[in-house]
Order: sequence, then C-alpha cells, then structure tokens
Amino acid sequence: MTERGLSELYAADPLHADELVFGRRTGLSRRGFLKGAGLSAMAAALGGWVPFHHLMPAGLIPAAFAERTEPFEIEGKDGLVLLNDRPLNAETPPHLLADLVTPVRHHFIRNNGIPPADVVAEQWRLRIVGAVNQPLTLSIDDLKREFDVVEMALQIECGGNGRASFNPAASGNQWTLGAIGNSRWRGVRLADVLTRAEVKASATYTGHLGADRHLSGDVSKQPLSRGVPIEKAMQHNVLLAFEQNGEPIHPHNGAPLRLVVPGWPGSCSQKWLTEIHLSDDVWRGAKMAPPAYSVPDYAPLPGEPISKDRFRTIESMPVKSLIATPRNGVRHTTLTGALPVAGHAWAGDRGVSRVEVSIDFGATWLPTRLDPPPNAGSWQAWRAAIHFPTVGYFEVWARAIDEAGVQQPFAVAWNPKGYLNNAMHRVAVLVA
Repeated sequence: MTERGLSELYAADPLHADELVFGRRTGLSRRGFLKGAGLSAMAAALGGWVPFHHLMPAGLIPAAFAERTEPFEIEGKDGLVLLNDRPLNAETPPHLLADLVTPVRHHFIRNNGIPPADVVAEQWRLRIVGAVNQPLTLSIDDLKREFDVVEMALQIECGGNGRASFNPAASGNQWTLGAIGNSRWRGVRLADVLTRAEVKASATYTGHLGADRHLSGDVSKQPLSRGVPIEKAMQHNVLLAFEQNGEPIHPHNGAPLRLVVPGWPGSCSQKWLTEIHLSDDVWRGAKMAPPAYSVPDYAPLPGEPISKDRFRTIESMPVKSLIATPRNGVRHTTLTGALPVAGHAWAGDRGVSRVEVSIDFGATWLPTRLDPPPNAGSWQAWRAAIHFPTVGYFEVWARAIDEAGVQQPFAVAWNPKGYLNNAMHRVAVLVA
C-alpha cells in the first residue's frame, strides 16, 4: 500500500479521510456524527475529549496534527525550518515570532538565486538609472552622509506564505505560516534618493536588480528582478536599508544593502541591491510576468488552466494574523486560570482595526486587545486571556479585520501559484 501523509490524505477526500483516521462514517457533515467509536478514536489521537466536537467542520485536520518542525543550522540563524537548500529558503515556526521586533536569528530566509560571496560593504555601489535627469552612483557611506537616516519596524512577507495549504498543491516552496518577519530596518527613504535623481514625469515603475546569481550559473540570466509603481516607491516607509535590528543585515537577508517595501510581496524588497532602474512602462525583469507573483482576476476552479491575460500582479497583501503564544499543542491546566494568547496582525498597506479569537471552531468570537503599530508598515501586537469551560481538546482560532472592514477568511480560493493564503491561524490546546 502506498503511504500518504495526513495533509495529502485530507486534501484528496476529507470526508473519507475522517473515516480512515477516526474509524467512522461522517455522512455529509462531521456534525452530529462524531460519536461512539469515532469520537473515542479522535479523543485518543488528540490526547483528550473534544468538548465542541459537534461544531467541528467535517474534514478539518486537527491543528494538533498540523505543525512541521525540521530545524537546521546556519550561522546567525536559530530554529528555522528548512524548505529548500537550492536556493536556500527557510521559515520561522510561529512560536518564535512572539516579539514585536523579529530577532535577526528568527527572520525567515527567501532566496531566488545564489547569494553574492565575499561582500565588502565599503566597496558596494548602488546605481539609480533610467528615466531620471541625474543618474546616481552611491556608496553606502554616501547614503548615510547625504540623506536622512531613519529606522522603522517593517514587516516583510513572502507572497507564497501559506502555500502548503492549497489543494490541488501549488508549485513552489511549501511555506506554512512562517515566511513573515518584522525587524527594525535602518536606512534612507527611497523617495529621498529618487528625488535627488530627478525622476522624469514619464517614469511609471521602478525595476530592482541585485547581485545574486541565477541557479544555473548563467550570468546572462536574472534569478529575480521585480519593481513597483512609482507611487509606491515614493511612500515614506519604503527604505534602502543597510542595518537590521541595529547591526549589519544578515547575509541571507540581503547584506549589505536591500530594499524594504512593507505590505507588498517580499519579492519587491530586492536583496543585495545594486541598481534601481526607472522605467516608462511596467518593469519587465525576471518573475514580473504572469503567473509569477500574480493571481487570477476571478476565482478559477482548482486545477483549471488560466490564460495569462487573466492574471493581475500582486500589490498590497491581504489582512492576516498569527498566533505566536501559545505554541501549537500546548497543555493547559484549569488550575492555572486563564491561558494567555498573543500574536500579531497586519494588512498590507492598511491598518488592522481588530482581532478576534474563537475556541469553539468559529461558532462564537471573543475580542482581544490590539496595539497600534509603532509606525506604518509594521505588524500590530494583540493579546487575550482565555478561560476554557471544561477539560478536553480545544483549538484557538484567530481572525483579523482591517480598517476597511475586510476580514480574514476560514479558507481561501485556489490559485495556481499558491499566493495570498490568509486563512485563519489555529493552534491546538489540551486542557487538563
């Protein structure tokens, strides 16, 4: 018999998976059928009774089964989970993202090519060219000396964060939740540098180029070269950064110079930055053409072919939240009182207006305390104290609502590249 993982089993046929895993038929819904041997099997597998079993959606993989932990070692990083080693890509488990400012050692890694070797910051040069009246070539010292230096907490999230949950599976790194970080970046505003270069009125887009090499080794090929509309480039929190949390940027996070474009896909925040080209048209660099970093302009059937003219380039990312505390699978005793629950929320170019949590599979929702961001472009911290009505297996679900009233969904529509998955985060809690 072919062995299948739990996610694959549930993706193929969630109701049949219920029958195989818990030994009973569910009919059309798990509600009303989770009893007898099936309920006993689930309780045994989860380590406790499921008080809200009658509210549990059919075919839902319990959060207790969902966490993946495969740590690896790389200098300056700690606790990341390796997804790919060529190019190197690694995510951060949610419980390591509890800090408002993500430590460098816990900031995720997303590479597209081979990082430059033997980088010497003193010799680094950035060129501003294209549709400008005053082309510039600047050293990092020039940036520090000639422009206002600012520091901001800014979140960077990979556009494919959450890709592992799509069915059918989407190609690419199978990020779960941890392709997100919110470090303090120190640098100069891109707008100030572009103003010095005297951007022409005809310029509509930036193009970003870095010093990394294509995986093939072919120097004529770019691993990644994306850009943003000029209006986004001129926003006050888009930075040319040369420090991360008060120290030189980690080599795998783009040392010695990178762009930070908060709220948009991390691919816009070019690492190892060497050139910004102002273009009179949409930039045509590597991975700018659909379906890369693009989604259909309608909801397609899972797996159906889609014409490239139906794709739109991803810009502002959707509203999302993360539970950093407690860790998935925590054991909590009623003798200790309320369980502290905390995390972060963000919403692309928007702010977050509130975050709510549920312990009964979304039947009811509880408010949380939400902090304002330290600056525009940062995620926001939230927290709550939860009392459980009885012992047993529970799941804590979190959902954020942005300032326009848009709410995180329970699940998102499929798209072929697995982008923009902002489904609610949930963690398992066993109350003893």
